[in-house]
Amino acid sequence: MTHQTAQTPKWGVTLPLPGLTIERHRFIVERLPDLGYTDVWSAEGGGTDAFTPLAVTAAWSPTLRIATGIVPVHTRGPAVLAQTAATLAQLAPGRLLLGLGASVPAHVTDINGIPFDEPFKRTRDVLRFVTRALRGEHIAGDFDTFSITGYRLPHPPEQPAKVILGALRPGMLRLGFTEGDGAITNLLFPEDVPKILDAVGPQPPGKELVVKVFVCPTEDTDYAHRATRPFLAWILNREPYRKFHEWLGHGELLRESHERWAAGDPEAAQKALPDEVVDGLFISGSPEECRERILRYHRPGVTTIQLYVSLPPEVFVSRAKVLETLARLGPAGV
Repeated sequence: MTHQTAQTPKWGVTLPLPGLTIERHRFIVERLPDLGYTDVWSAEGGGTDAFTPLAVTAAWSPTLRIATGIVPVHTRGPAVLAQTAATLAQLAPGRLLLGLGASVPAHVTDINGIPFDEPFKRTRDVLRFVTRALRGEHIAGDFDTFSITGYRLPHPPEQPAKVILGALRPGMLRLGFTEGDGAITNLLFPEDVPKILDAVGPQPPGKELVVKVFVCPTEDTDYAHRATRPFLAWILNREPYRKFHEWLGHGELLRESHERWAAGDPEAAQKALPDEVVDGLFISGSPEECRERILRYHRPGVTTIQLYVSLPPEVFVSRAKVLETLARLGPAGV
């Protein structure tokens, strides 16, 4: 295994929190730095877009990094992605991480009607276009998956914005580190992190390896399983994640769920997920127990821990309870 220099990781939280609409997050954003968090992340699938939460975060906080994890490369044109990133970089100079990725057909084709064609090549091409555009270069010519007549950003960021890739397997991981500023990976067990690090290889200074960890901070195990099992069955049966876990060596562990899903029985596929998978990929327990398990993902070479927090209903009784839970989960552990 390649050894990396240990460092204190940055900590981020994905917003909006499930169950809380975006306009109700200002009190969270304003307090996150006091709780030890450094980043606000967003994601994009079938709900909130990835960029609006970051724009309001930049307005509400002068210090937090803002990051997408991820934006699909098929659902926006390359120039629109570059323009949007440049605009956010003006709002948060030096604090933007643009996370791009292939996503899954369910988010690209099923709800947007856009073909999920050549995901690796499309991601590579968009990465190359956006990184050049953000440097202020004029871009014209043919890429493998699109052609550009001619484009230059009128106002490229004065301070560089990092561009990272959502990456699950070696090809995309290496692409993120050789041509981008790093990678973000997710839905893996702590013991899988060394395999990710081996695939990445030596990391030049300034590159990012972000690990996204899913957390449901409740000691009610039955509730946690009910709340998280449907999502896990859905995502683990998407082809990119099925291949990811086969590469990680978990194919047999997930085999029955894959077979039930392929047979057209999603409910049976949920039930077939072993509890060790549900508990391992979507952490539950008291906030202190969750934090202890989150810390297992931090290995030398991991630069950022990104939390996706699904809060149970009893936490939403007050703002104080929400902040208290995030504090107990987070880097300060208070």
